[in-house]
Amino acid sequence: MNHPRLIVVTPVFEDTEASTILFSELAKACGKEIHIVAVDDGSVKQPVSLAGLQAAGVQGEVIRLKRNVGHQRAIATGIAYVADHFRSIDRLVIMDSDGEDLPQTIAALLDDLDSHDVDVVVAQRKSRVETFRFKAFYAVYKGLFSLLTGRKISFGNFMAMNETGVRRLAAMGELATHVAGTVLVSRLRWRTCSLDRGPRYAGKSKMNFVGLALHGFKGLMIFAEDVLVRVGIACALVAVLSLIGSSAAVILKAVGYTTPGWFSVALGLLLLVFLQTGAITLMTLMLTGITRSSTVLPLDYRQLVDKVLSTAETPEHA
Repeated sequence: MNHPRLIVVTPVFEDTEASTILFSELAKACGKEIHIVAVDDGSVKQPVSLAGLQAAGVQGEVIRLKRNVGHQRAIATGIAYVADHFRSIDRLVIMDSDGEDLPQTIAALLDDLDSHDVDVVVAQRKSRVETFRFKAFYAVYKGLFSLLTGRKISFGNFMAMNETGVRRLAAMGELATHVAGTVLVSRLRWRTCSLDRGPRYAGKSKMNFVGLALHGFKGLMIFAEDVLVRVGIACALVAVLSLIGSSAAVILKAVGYTTPGWFSVALGLLLLVFLQTGAITLMTLMLTGITRSSTVLPLDYRQLVDKVLSTAETPEHA
């Protein structure tokens, strides 16, 4: 690899076997100069130790968290740790520890990152080893995300970034909620790189359908202001249409083109729609003002960290 200061941040939760294989594969693909920061997300049955890093012959740290905080916050903790402890950062890669993000494809990410007008390169999947239900849900989610935020999202956590990207993302409180969404809102210069997704090294995924749905909604939370404005505009349009419909109903009643009982039912329904959408519009305007006035503070990762294990007694982060 052309980047001896390559740092890899990977979250691990009850997946020691897969993460140990990942460390070895990273050493083969990227060389022994790689530095791995493994964030143990509160594992109890299979806590991550230094044995996997030492067996692979690579340097790094295992950050053990006090409790399980979730995939995204674990990644945010790793990025914040790197930004705080490393004075010089050449390249940083975020990837899952289960093998679905292939170490052999890191080189493609770094090649695109060598451009002077790019801060972050994200992996866009060419192929997925997923069930039909997951693919269908993901397609619906992307459409809903685009409709509510006005932005397209087609990537996950597998990405590479330079020092500018690391330090900006570490300063953004949204990172602990949704990594990909934070990249979109960060105003960093980013581009996509089409890569294949591999199968898991071992074990089964801890993510279920409910977890995936929650992760998707967290992505919308990053753009809460945009979502609220769009919902407010949609409700206002519905309210205007209901007023137009009510006026039309009154006119039809006046000229005698209505059947018995039709006018009262139609007018009642249209007025009910108007009142409901009007109330929702006012609520979204209030929430938008609150969102704009609030500041999301960066994650204080030190409160989550239980201990940091390092392969070096005195790690050198110069």
